[in-house]
Amino acid sequence: MTLGAAMGGARALAAMKHVGLNVAADTFMTAAYTGARAGLVVVSADDPGMHSSQNEQDNRFFARFAGVPLLEPADSQEAYAFTLLAFELAERFDVPVLLRSTTRVSHARGVVHRAPAAGPPAPRFERAPEKFVMLPGYARDRHRALLERLAALEREAEASAQNRVELRDRRFGIVTSGIVYHYVREVMPEASVLKLGLSHPFPAGLVRRFAAEVERLVVVEELEPYLEDAIRAAGVPVEGKAYFSRTGELSPDLVARGLERAGWPAPAPRPRHAAPPTAGRPPVLCPGCPHVTPYLALRQMGAVVSGDIGCYTLAAMEPLRAMDTTVAMGSSIGMAIGLARSGGASGPVVATIGDSTFLHAGLPALADAVYNGTRVTVVILDNATTAMTGGQAHPAAGVTIRGDAAPTVDLRALCRALGVGWVKVVDPYDLAGIRLALAEAVAQPGVSVVITNRPCVEMPVKVRDHPFTVADGACIACQACMNLGCPSITWSSGWHEGRRKVQIDAVTCTGCTVCVQTCVPGAIVPAPGRSGKA
Repeated sequence: MTLGAAMGGARALAAMKHVGLNVAADTFMTAAYTGARAGLVVVSADDPGMHSSQNEQDNRFFARFAGVPLLEPADSQEAYAFTLLAFELAERFDVPVLLRSTTRVSHARGVVHRAPAAGPPAPRFERAPEKFVMLPGYARDRHRALLERLAALEREAEASAQNRVELRDRRFGIVTSGIVYHYVREVMPEASVLKLGLSHPFPAGLVRRFAAEVERLVVVEELEPYLEDAIRAAGVPVEGKAYFSRTGELSPDLVARGLERAGWPAPAPRPRHAAPPTAGRPPVLCPGCPHVTPYLALRQMGAVVSGDIGCYTLAAMEPLRAMDTTVAMGSSIGMAIGLARSGGASGPVVATIGDSTFLHAGLPALADAVYNGTRVTVVILDNATTAMTGGQAHPAAGVTIRGDAAPTVDLRALCRALGVGWVKVVDPYDLAGIRLALAEAVAQPGVSVVITNRPCVEMPVKVRDHPFTVADGACIACQACMNLGCPSITWSSGWHEGRRKVQIDAVTCTGCTVCVQTCVPGAIVPAPGRSGKA
């Protein structure tokens, strides 16, 4: 969409996590050939430490792979300024620009001084098949144009104000970029530093000049030895990953310890504050989450479950423990096809996928499952939003991302249009109903689809009904309700025959009734005098 907009003469920006660029890579790589009429910027937010990601890839390599400029802001001010610069570079060199953030930069706050930004010309698309139609005959010329552009960008990087040398103590010099620059300055304020903001094309001449000014050169960077390898390839002696890990985020303390291991002068003492003791808090689904019961039923029936990317990925953890694979967004149905056809699954093969992910990336695989006659069940967890990333709307939500009314995709009709002969919609709060629907689905000879249809309890509005509590003396400590993993259900101080009883937090309880359906002695009853409707 952004490439099309930029070809039409409108400045455009696409923002995504590092793994999102994998999905967009086909267009991204070729956009480096085509260029665009107006500025095109791609923001890639990498996740060192995998705070919420399935891998820890370093997307700086994408810039080198595609042959596009790479900007790495170190703080909020640079994130703003580099975005303006990215559009300026994109339009001056007719190239997409990759702006790489990381978790720490994305989560930071700071004072930002705004600057005037020159507006683009009025949008206007001009036909140029030799530039925008990537037939081999045209693409060969565009590849040559890309290489010529890279040579010009190398000269730009050598002179860029975003790549600056800070000469101090010349016994050692540090090359760094992004947030790590601030860590280095904090723990080694006397060090000479080369801070790279425009790090691709690589300014080899600037690095050689800096290296000649210092006695010893080291690179401090997160994840892969991207800069270190480039410096070594330029023929400059350098150190780096021998002292710093290729996994996880760096921090001032880790930078200080790495430099100490390198035998450099000890950094300035840093104040240390003992963290208060805390109890472990594993991630769990929200109280009343409608995704719990399908996974509870799938575990009980011994299904082999191919999962997807979303809140429901937490079903892989205790106590549900009901997901066997999760790799990438939209992969669940395709992987289920492979599992079913392998013949190695020990039970019925089921793919689970959220409504937004299904519309984003699940449709082709479902069509393939039908086309190839694969015996597989697909559970579409329809909660009418994109919950994991903040409750954004999608084509089946009935509203646009701005809240305006929009046509609503009928998921059941869509599945039937793809050729699925057996589709059932079920209320996930009906525990017996979801079990029966899944049992019937896996018994079908071909592709079957079960659609659960309860909204997310947290967004776009909080869903609250009358909360429940545990009646005094009625709990027999069977602990069946604990299998739900609901955060509102916790251990109480009471015991029964050597086992802990449970209690329900009426403040966080959403009143979904699922625990009531699991309670053998009927000990879970409406909380007196509280109404949770919202």
